[in-house]
Amino acid sequence: MDLTVHVKKKLGTFFLDADFTVQGNSVGIFGPSGGGKSTLISLVAGLRHPDQGFISLDGETLFDSTRGLHMPPEHRRIGIVFQRPHLFPHLSVKSNLLFGYRRCDPRYRRITLDTLVQVMQIEHLLHRGVRHLSGGEKQRVAIGRAVLSNPRLLLMDEPLSAVDDSLKFQIISYLKKTCEAFDIPYLFISHALVEMRVMTDRVITLADGRVTGQVTAEGLARAEMGHAARYVNLIRLSSPRHINSLYAYRWGGGELLLSTDTGPEEGLFQLPSTDIILFKRHPEAISARNLLKCRVSELFETGGRVGVVLNYGGEQLVAVVVGESVRELDIAEGVEIYAAIKATAFRLLG
Repeated sequence: MDLTVHVKKKLGTFFLDADFTVQGNSVGIFGPSGGGKSTLISLVAGLRHPDQGFISLDGETLFDSTRGLHMPPEHRRIGIVFQRPHLFPHLSVKSNLLFGYRRCDPRYRRITLDTLVQVMQIEHLLHRGVRHLSGGEKQRVAIGRAVLSNPRLLLMDEPLSAVDDSLKFQIISYLKKTCEAFDIPYLFISHALVEMRVMTDRVITLADGRVTGQVTAEGLARAEMGHAARYVNLIRLSSPRHINSLYAYRWGGGELLLSTDTGPEEGLFQLPSTDIILFKRHPEAISARNLLKCRVSELFETGGRVGVVLNYGGEQLVAVVVGESVRELDIAEGVEIYAAIKATAFRLLG
């Protein structure tokens, strides 16, 4: 995807003035509520008409106020997933899924119902009525309907905000797998940092109607450490094996041991950076079940503290410590250091 946006739009007392160009298949738009995220994607989709400006997608002009050009939404081949599913209550799941497909020009129909159902694992839902679906199932069907319209770009406006945390990352797994399987680029809108890190590679930051920057998802996470919260490591683990009262997962140069309260699930786990304790030398004895011999690859300052990026067998962890600890432990790029982590420090996201 190659998207250029240079638009201005006034809505009541709110004024959007967005100017950016971005490339990539997984792009985020991040910012606080009321900053203009939803307004921006409505302009890209053609649901709203900019007051002035220019929008192009992959070299094709969608809007140009100087030429009086405004491509209708139905001709842009842009799919949208909203905060709420907005399914047709009188139709079955299958009929909801096929709604966009039947309106898609046959020459663009490369994604079929059968392949979508297989990837999203929703065959058991096809003949149900919408009223008999859970909230998470409804959102999966809404995502499937948008994908089955065979869009060249998918816009997702906080699609997980109305979903319980227990289901959120299950849906993210389906969402990522589906977009990757069918090579669909997307703009993912959210004010949730963890969602942004899982779903995107590049991020456009937006506040008060203006673009404030463009960074990598990891760069955004580090930038937000200073004023939003502590840094959280996201670790994908699979194939656990039972060892006494713990579960062991192959990771990096060895194994990570997790408590039985967390295991034996597979999926995405979070590990707070403040739950990683650093040692200059191998400790004689320690209660934490994970002791990893790492190499420091980077240091960065954030919010009066120091982020220590650790390399463990090709995998990365970030520990956050105070400046005094850096000096006392002689922490610097390239040095070896031991990282201790309790087996109970991990939390399954989905």
